[in-house]
Amino acid sequence: MAPPPAPQTMKERILHTADKLFYLQGIRAIGVDTIAAEIGISKRTLYNHFPSKDALIVAYLERRFVHASPSDKPPAEQILATFDSLERRFAAKDFRGCPFVNAVAELGPTDRAVKKIAIAFKESRRLWFRDRLTELGVANPDALATQLVLLVDGSIAQDLVRDDPAMARAAKEAATVLLRNAGVDVGGDAKPAQGRKRPPR
Repeated sequence: MAPPPAPQTMKERILHTADKLFYLQGIRAIGVDTIAAEIGISKRTLYNHFPSKDALIVAYLERRFVHASPSDKPPAEQILATFDSLERRFAAKDFRGCPFVNAVAELGPTDRAVKKIAIAFKESRRLWFRDRLTELGVANPDALATQLVLLVDGSIAQDLVRDDPAMARAAKEAATVLLRNAGVDVGGDAKPAQGRKRPPR
């Protein structure tokens, strides 16, 4: 039998509560008073762990910054599976879009700390696509990676407006066309682009 999970520290409880409230209700709509009341602590206790709301916002976004897990699946399959994951996420009742885009939209582009984290997250996703495309040997992995992240972000925006998880499926179909146009075999096991060698690891 696995041991019970360790109890959360107060800092973890604050961050977990802030994450939930910021994402579901909005950063501007939620003050530190609300977060403290939700946990049952004083504002002073909260400020002992996070000296300001700005610091808590940054910690919230850093918590959301999760790098893609490694996979043994073929690169093209990994790329297209991204859109399957999005469709499942869109169908969840608590989906409220990309937390990084939401934060920049709420706080404005002049909030440098938030914008820096948001750019880093978006670029990490683009580079993940680029690395998979490089494994496939496509001619211009940078440009195609940018097009794929545009499909991801576009499908998120469309789902938020339409409340339709099928937007991820439409984005996947568009991604499939882009991959085929780049010479990638997306049928069955994905293979490197025709006529190109897989680059050395």
